[in-house]
Amino acid sequence: MVKRLLLLGALSFGVGAAPPPQRDRAGAGYAGTEACVACHEEQGKGYAKTRHGSLEREAGRGWKDYSCEACHGPGQKHGEAAEAKFILNHSKAAPKEADASCLGCHKNQATHAGRVHGSHSAGQVGCGSCHGVHQEKPAPASTCAGCHSDMVAQFLRPHAHRITRGTVECVDCHNPHGSLERAGLRGTARTRNNEPGCLNCHADKRGPFAFEHAPMRLEGCGSCHEPHGSANPRMLNRAEVMNLCLECHANLPAPGNRTGTLGAVAPGTHDLRLPLYRNCTSCHTKIHGSHVNRDFLR
Repeated sequence: MVKRLLLLGALSFGVGAAPPPQRDRAGAGYAGTEACVACHEEQGKGYAKTRHGSLEREAGRGWKDYSCEACHGPGQKHGEAAEAKFILNHSKAAPKEADASCLGCHKNQATHAGRVHGSHSAGQVGCGSCHGVHQEKPAPASTCAGCHSDMVAQFLRPHAHRITRGTVECVDCHNPHGSLERAGLRGTARTRNNEPGCLNCHADKRGPFAFEHAPMRLEGCGSCHEPHGSANPRMLNRAEVMNLCLECHANLPAPGNRTGTLGAVAPGTHDLRLPLYRNCTSCHTKIHGSHVNRDFLR
């Protein structure tokens, strides 16, 4: 057994193919778990404590007494010749080959629905880069930090999602196996309407509203907030609320814009030199959307 084992379907029978009946294993080149752990004792002990170890314990899964070969393929020839070329070593195999073994069991799981579309797949990041079978991997945040060190720095800013305190994890917002959303973001039940996955936690900002703030529907939360962390309160993109709002509301209203709010100039009564008007949300409190006022007033 290798240092990294990615459990899932015998490669020799094709991705997703059913394993041979238990009684036919001996004649199909299988050595059995007992023969594997005779040489790979350390890996065998660690594997037995993991979730995948249930293959060895539960006869109903079809791999009892042969669970090592569920991932590595038939091991009889490997054992007799003691050569690595006769066994699938996931840590040394090409990511595409190793992933094919994993997806033999996991390809129909909801978490892997976007695997072929995700950036991890496109970047040839194999399953074994994040997952372990002989031993459990660290918490998701620690695993992700191995590659995404630039994101770790963002979480250290004064105002950030509390991932460093264990309150949230990367996988709460991102699907590491891939999704059809940008950056592998998780969606919600209303994903088709461009509802951001942020609303899984921030449900108080969820609509539908009678009067919606256009960026919420068209651009998502990132149009105003930095998703990982910011030097600004409320994780805003700009230090001063006024400057953030005026990025959109500093031009004349678009022709045909009946509401006069999309891209509208602040009224002349708003003297932006005065502190009173520098925080737009002092009056426009329902900035994410309102049921009673198109200007998002109280």
